[in-house]
Amino acid sequence: MIESLSVDLLWRSIRQEAESAITRDPVFGVTLASSILDHPDFAHALAHRIGARLGKTAEDRAHFAHFAREAFTASPDLVEAASLDLQSIAVHDPAKTTLLPPLLNFKGYIALQAWRVSNWLWREGRHDLALLLQSLSSDLLQVSIHPTASIGTSVFLDHATGIIIGAFVVIGDGVTILQNVTIGRKHSEPDRAPKIGNGVYLGGGSTMIGGVSIDDFAKIGAGALVEQDVPAGCTAVGVPARLTNYPEVSA
Repeated sequence: MIESLSVDLLWRSIRQEAESAITRDPVFGVTLASSILDHPDFAHALAHRIGARLGKTAEDRAHFAHFAREAFTASPDLVEAASLDLQSIAVHDPAKTTLLPPLLNFKGYIALQAWRVSNWLWREGRHDLALLLQSLSSDLLQVSIHPTASIGTSVFLDHATGIIIGAFVVIGDGVTILQNVTIGRKHSEPDRAPKIGNGVYLGGGSTMIGGVSIDDFAKIGAGALVEQDVPAGCTAVGVPARLTNYPEVSA
């Protein structure tokens, strides 16, 4: 499996996978050429994929790809984050050890990179365009991430359908989020949003709401409703969520 490649080495690996795929299936070559082999580097190829997934017309696709390239040029750290996100799929998804299929086909991956662009736009004061990207990602990819959220690197949105990440949510590095997960604020506490630590696993259909902290390497079971803090390394399950492995406090 592939870990911690530089962006340049990552790009070489993706191109090699694309060339091998063309050899195996020449009919697939046209799609791969436009998606991968026609581009000079990873940033341009990724911007093209974002435009292709979010744009409903050729003009829209070109515009969104342009906005993504603009963000990647201004903030190369976004490209590094995208590289780490892609590698995390190859490391953590038991069904994939290669880079090309997630880049071309995983909507969760593209939705996360579209969010990185929208977050950059928001920080640049271009709020309307940032919210448009969020809306299109919600409509076309079924992933809604508010531009004001904060998300680390090596993050994996697995299956991705129905993921909602609200305003001001903070998510650390190495987090895995499955389908139909909701992370958001309470109407009664609009200034408090969940904080998700590093290495956390959020099971399908789980909900984190309010000013809760899910500390490093905690696990949230499928369908759990979390309204209280979850300590590091603990597992929470059920509605409302309860801890299954919290150590007893000595008397």
